[in-house]
Amino acid sequence: MIQIQDKYLDIPLIQGGMGVGVSLSSLAGHVAMCGGMGVISAAHPGYLYEGFRQNPIATNCQAIKDHIKRAKEIAQGHGLIGVNIMVAGQGYEDLVKASVDGGCDAIISGAGLPLDLPKYAKGKTLLAPIVSSGKAARLIARVWEKRYQYTPDFVVIEGSEAGGHLGFKKEDLLNGTCQTLSEILADVKKELKPFEEKFKKMIPIFVAGGIDSGKKIAQFIHLGATGVQIATPFIATYECDASQAFKDAVIQACDEDIEIVKSPTGFPGRAIVNEFVKKTRMTGNITMKNCLHCMIPCTPEDTPYCISEALIQSVKGNVENGLVFVGTQAAKITKMKHVNELIQEYMNEMEEYL
Repeated sequence: MIQIQDKYLDIPLIQGGMGVGVSLSSLAGHVAMCGGMGVISAAHPGYLYEGFRQNPIATNCQAIKDHIKRAKEIAQGHGLIGVNIMVAGQGYEDLVKASVDGGCDAIISGAGLPLDLPKYAKGKTLLAPIVSSGKAARLIARVWEKRYQYTPDFVVIEGSEAGGHLGFKKEDLLNGTCQTLSEILADVKKELKPFEEKFKKMIPIFVAGGIDSGKKIAQFIHLGATGVQIATPFIATYECDASQAFKDAVIQACDEDIEIVKSPTGFPGRAIVNEFVKKTRMTGNITMKNCLHCMIPCTPEDTPYCISEALIQSVKGNVENGLVFVGTQAAKITKMKHVNELIQEYMNEMEEYL
């Protein structure tokens, strides 16, 4: 049993949020039903809703509420349901408030520093920043303490092997000079200790990036982590919300297909190299037909491509004309599994090494 402030998990596992539309209510609900934390991505959960193109923020807010409700129905009282919200996205405050109103158990926030997250949700749900260094953890904790007399309820560390947007410099990722996940864990634990003492509460830490076995889960627990966050392996599950074509692209990927790509957010990202990625390299910028005004750092005039459209296309099944974010371990995924089957494999192997 894992305690996170006043809430509990049966297993030390958080399913990482994956957008657009990869982790919605089906995946999150089934992970929670197994006793973990299922996480809904707030990156355009309403992409299939009527009115999405006209008013994306309002539509996404409604979709978040709908998916939280459905995920909890699937979970049948087990586990927890979280929402992953990107700081770099437009409508951040609205999405946070919609998640709280929808009854989520936790908000996990990254792709930027969530310095004002407690302003919108303090005391209403568990709040967790995503960090990639001890320095970032210290900065967020200091700002939360000074501005809001609050400290993180838990923290997620994303290492350099994670999928999607990464909190590292591109050259460090390419050169392999990033801190290891175990090194970052030690730094973050050190930086958070004074805040644990001051606020008289333990701050659980979950590590993410390249974790694809129960043995690795056990290793990080031995190093002082509370648990892990796992995302990419859940793509190849029957309950994942993405199209089968999207899942097949992950299953068929090999190591040579996975590279660091350019993202309009300003963050480097890890994805499968397909026709879309090759096209962005050859043409530079891909003309945008419509703009959803979804990313704060992005402007239609100079963006390399519309990341929202790229993710929407791939999750709907038009994989070669879209973006498929994955972690480094995607090449090891070779077949479809059910969520409960995958989690049971992890937990059984973890027990062998604890």
